[in-house]
Amino acid sequence: MDIKTIAIVIIGIAVLVLLAAWIWYIKRSSNDDDQMFEDMEGAEFEQYCAELLEAKGFENVETTPQSHDYGIDIIADKDGITYAIQCKCYSDTVGIKAIQEAYAGRDYYKSMVGVVMTNQSFSKPAVDFASKLNILLWDGDYVMKLIHEVAIPEKKSMLDFFGNLLKKEPEESDEVECPEEF
Repeated sequence: MDIKTIAIVIIGIAVLVLLAAWIWYIKRSSNDDDQMFEDMEGAEFEQYCAELLEAKGFENVETTPQSHDYGIDIIADKDGITYAIQCKCYSDTVGIKAIQEAYAGRDYYKSMVGVVMTNQSFSKPAVDFASKLNILLWDGDYVMKLIHEVAIPEKKSMLDFFGNLLKKEPEESDEVECPEEF
């Protein structure tokens, strides 16, 4: 075997090991996703959402008092837009009551956008009602997407890396180069 063949075999094995580790990590993370909010109380979920929004670039993020909050749990700004956010950590589908609270709270806090943010999904009537009242719905899938963007930023770069490796044509060179991401 010549040096080029040995180098290609070593790089191939290294890529397979990295890919296997990455797949294991993704599977482990997605299993944790299902139970992430299981034991979380409402106030803890609100605080978690506030920290998540800050990590995603929202500014002036404030949680409202636990009582007399007028249906809003978080006030935040992003790109000159003010958001009034109602958080619901439920074990079942979120209904229209949360939409009503976000609608009333949005006006009370004089915010531009009202949002209901949850770890679950929304009932069909809630989705229809939110559409009529111009309330944004951030369901559990959207929240998990935000969490993964903040907590696991290497996912995207690893996807890009492996995607680029698959697309890359082999070069006729004696040198083996590492991609710049490493």
